[in-house]
Parts: sequence; C-alpha cells; structure tokens
Amino acid sequence: MSETRRAVVERQTAETKIRIEVNLDGRGQARVRSGIGFLDHMLATLARHAFFDLDVEAQGDLQVDPHHTVEDVAICLGQAIAKALGRREGIARFGWAVIPMDDALVMAAVDLSGRPYSDVDLPLLSPQVGALDTQLVAEFFRSLSWAGALNLHVRRLAGQNDHHLVEAAFKAVARALAAAVAGDPRTAGKPPSTKGVLGEEDHGADGQSQRRAAGGGSTGGG
Repeated sequence: MSETRRAVVERQTAETKIRIEVNLDGRGQARVRSGIGFLDHMLATLARHAFFDLDVEAQGDLQVDPHHTVEDVAICLGQAIAKALGRREGIARFGWAVIPMDDALVMAAVDLSGRPYSDVDLPLLSPQVGALDTQLVAEFFRSLSWAGALNLHVRRLAGQNDHHLVEAAFKAVARALAAAVAGDPRTAGKPPSTKGVLGEEDHGADGQSQRRAAGGGSTGGG
C-alpha cells in the first residue's frame, strides 16, 4: 500500500466543470460546493464516515437540471478513489455495513475488484429530497461504481422515510468503503486476489470500462 493515497481529478464538458481531491487516509474532513445543497450534505456525510478528506468544486448546468452535475461528480469521485488506490496492493478489498437511521435500515457491500458492477435496490417514493431528484441517488452510486472500478451493492432492508433512506445509504457506502480501502498487512506488497492483480480493466476518461461500452459484463473470479 502506497504511503500517500491522494488523488486529484478534473473533468470539463459542455455541461459541467468538476474538480475533486481525495485523501483516502484522511480524518473525514470535507469541503463541497456543487450548487445542490442536499448533494453537498451527502458528500460531506460520505467523507465523514469513510474517513476520507474530500474537496469538491462543481459547476454545472443546474438551470437545465441537476442530472449532469450529480453524474459527473460521481464519475470524478470514482476516478479519484481508483487513482488514489493505485495498484490496490495491501488493502482489505472487501467492505460492508448495515446502517440504521430512525426507521431506515440500509446495507452496502463493496469489492474493490477492479471490475465495475452495481446493484442498487433503494426504492424511494418522493420525487425529491431537498433539491436532489431521488432518481439520481441510484444514478450516483452506479456512476461511482463504474468510474471507480468497484463492485457495489446497496439494499433497503427497512424504512419508508426517503430522507432517512438516502442518508443511511450514503453512510453505509461510506463505512463499506472505509473497510475496503483499509490496509491489511497480510496483503502488503500485493493485491488481495488469486489472480495477482486487481483493476485490470482499461477505464476511459468517461469513467466507464471498455468492456461495459462493448456491452460485456465482469469476468468473475479473483
């Protein structure tokens, strides 16, 4: 595991301009400015409970809708995590958490396998939570997964309050990530995989693997 697990990712399109800096070995400090208040709150929550230091500066076409900003922030965050992990040596690789928040109970599980896959089962009834469209919550996690080359499952186990469910989901993903990126001396100097390598897929600038673009799935194993 490298001594410094930090990364900066910048992305500019006709729709958004994003800069994200992440330190995987931080203290949970966050400075987030996306123009979407509830997204800022969730990203700060993720940083706090993953123990990442996170700096996010995002400008997007919010006069159109928040979709582009939410998706591109997730892409950049996933890319930054992947970049900071490097060869993914000396890490635990797997992490999971079940987080309650009042009536809500949400499970998240992460595998830093280098093979992107996501399955988000988080039914939400309200069209919005704060200024965030609820349909973009699952989109955020999917984009994070593909850009970060990680396997991510999110499940609602109980609860009806959408605010509580979304916040519990971000906290669960955060704790799962914290466990997965943690150092494991038993895998020092090597990836935790029978293949001897993690992250073998080639990810383009849009954060999506060539395999996905071609319509394929993950290779399994590892």
